[in-house]
Amino acid sequence: MAKFLLAYTGGGMAATEAEQKEQMEKWGAWMGGLGAALVDPGAPFSESKSVGGGSTSGLTGYSVLEAGSLDDAVSKSKDCPIFASGGNVEVYEAIPM
Repeated sequence: MAKFLLAYTGGGMAATEAEQKEQMEKWGAWMGGLGAALVDPGAPFSESKSVGGGSTSGLTGYSVLEAGSLDDAVSKSKDCPIFASGGNVEVYEAIPM
């Protein structure tokens, strides 16, 4: 099994406390559904700065999972709750070093 980084971009926090709770419950259910494939649930990001003169990437968080292939990792990402708030998931295979 290979490891894959799920890089979250966009999306946003819900406006009310009740909506935020509902949003977090959806994330918890989705991550729970990934089971043992979820190696690291990751974390959301706050502000960032770019080192080296480039612009920031717009990443809003990450997770790490194991999957049999890139297509399998993408399939596991298709129900991610970030899509409901206009976000996106980029899936990268980590190359063992």
